[in-house]
Amino acid sequence: MPPFLHLVLRRDILSICAAVYFAILTAAAPALAVEPEPGTAELIKRLSLQEAAQPLRNHSRWRKPERIGVQVPGWIVAHVPDAMQRFRRAAGDVEIIEVTGPSDLRVAQLDAIVGFCSEAMLKAAGSLRWLHHFPVGVEGCTLLSDIGNYEFILTNSQRTSGPTIAEHVIALMMALTRGLQHHHRNQLEGNWDRSIPEDAAMFDVEGKTMLVAGLGGIGTEVAQRAAGLRMRVIATRRSGGDGPSFVEYVGRSDELLKLAARADVVVNALPLTRETRHLFDRKFFDAVKPGAYFISVGRGESTVTSELVAALKDGRLRGAGLDVIDPEPLPRDHELWRLPNVIITPHISSQTVEARKRMATVAIENVRRYVAGEKLLNEVDLKAGY
Repeated sequence: MPPFLHLVLRRDILSICAAVYFAILTAAAPALAVEPEPGTAELIKRLSLQEAAQPLRNHSRWRKPERIGVQVPGWIVAHVPDAMQRFRRAAGDVEIIEVTGPSDLRVAQLDAIVGFCSEAMLKAAGSLRWLHHFPVGVEGCTLLSDIGNYEFILTNSQRTSGPTIAEHVIALMMALTRGLQHHHRNQLEGNWDRSIPEDAAMFDVEGKTMLVAGLGGIGTEVAQRAAGLRMRVIATRRSGGDGPSFVEYVGRSDELLKLAARADVVVNALPLTRETRHLFDRKFFDAVKPGAYFISVGRGESTVTSELVAALKDGRLRGAGLDVIDPEPLPRDHELWRLPNVIITPHISSQTVEARKRMATVAIENVRRYVAGEKLLNEVDLKAGY
């Protein structure tokens, strides 16, 4: 063999070996991990978001998905227009497809979905392993009679709207204790009337007692703000036990009536579960401190509306601030609209720009964690309902 051919052959062999060696190294090397978005760690700490007990990679049913379906609602897009790009960046080499909901035929092939948990979605997504629910309330899933037949992990946006809804609670409380509903009616009529009727008498909140029913993400934020106004704060929580320093006492759920007798302001911040449905009934309103205010930002069905109306009319309650009501929407001819000691907002207490951005950030971070097999945030206990 001529010397030059020997050199050419040797060079080709070395090139082939190098290529094979590089291919082996590339195949063996894990894909570069996608880092969390800037500010995510700070948000998790600020809101005390809870991680699941175990990384997903330890679950026998987990596998890295080929694609994830994402249904981004318009109310997220309005404030987070780059949401889909951020989902794709968080997913790394996993495909993100935009789905429209349960009627989208592609849903049946997906084992991971970001969107909304409902009976229709669960039936459509036959291979479902994980679903992230954009809102906080998950009763549309957890109260299904056959929810125990589904094996999937559910996460949600719990705590992301806590600061926002807490500010709404304080706004309703301050409006009621200053009789602003009365003065607003005078404003609409162009009536400069400095007299203050009994149902619009003004009160300082300092030194008054607030009972927070449901010391979770929202309830804790409410309690902290009330304490900042120098109110005494007591609360209930399913497990009772110790609470944060700004809450004087945390009772169990079965202590609600006893604590209600001490409260000048009662805040319903409870999720809707089988145990909390119709919890605020005649028995509760009979037990509440006479002349107290009732503020509800949990779920409407936790309150028996007819009994609430009766308590407002006979003076057991001085007033009510309601962001959630049963039914929703409240019919135009419903008596609640006309009661002078009621302020109603149409279930909008969580709808600030900041809350929407926090919801998007948590959903995006959970996509990153799901792909990587890490611990998910805000895992819902399907049996407990939250």
